[in-house]
Parts: sequence; C-alpha cells; structure tokens
Amino acid sequence: MTGVWWDAASALCLLLGAFFSFSAGVGVLRFDNLYSRMHVVAKPQVLGLLLLLTGLALRLQDRTSVTMLMLVAVFQLMTSPVAAHMVGRAGLRTGAAEPVPGAPDEEAPGTGGER
Repeated sequence: MTGVWWDAASALCLLLGAFFSFSAGVGVLRFDNLYSRMHVVAKPQVLGLLLLLTGLALRLQDRTSVTMLMLVAVFQLMTSPVAAHMVGRAGLRTGAAEPVPGAPDEEAPGTGGER
C-alpha cells in the first residue's frame, strides 16, 4: 500500500517539474528583454529540475542514485545564479540590454569596477 503513495508522490513531482521546465522554455521564447529571460531561466527552470530530481529520488529509492541526484541538485543551485548574473553582466557590457533606471552603475569610473 505504501508503494502506491510513493508512486503517486513521484508522479506528482515529475509532472510539476515538467510543467515548470516547459514554462521556463516558453518564457524564454515569449519574453522580450534580457532581464526577463534571465529571470525565467534562473527561477522556474531550477524549480522544475529540483522537482524532477525529487520525483526520480522518490521513484528509485536507491542510496547511490539518490546521492547522485542530490549532488546534481546542489551543483544546479550553486551554478544557476552565477550563470544568470554573468549573462546579465555580459548583456549590459555589450549593449544588448538597457541599464535598469535607478540601479547603480558598477562600471562607472571611481566605483571600483574599472580594470
């Protein structure tokens, strides 16, 4: 009887994860500026992946597999914010993105951003 509950929880996590990952892909195509696309790649995509990994862990229930899935989740949580920041910074430097009004300019002379 408990196997049915584990399978149902796994299926729910897998379906929600697929939905969030799909919505992130649609958001990349639909949003118009770099900052919106950066947000949609960093937030729902990571949540979708974490839900997919949780669903897999609930389904597999093997110590080695769950450990590997946890390492993937930790690596994704560490690298996704850094990647989004670097994409935004590159877009700002190359002129692909407009500066946000009211935001401090870290590249201005005298602010420590010069090289």
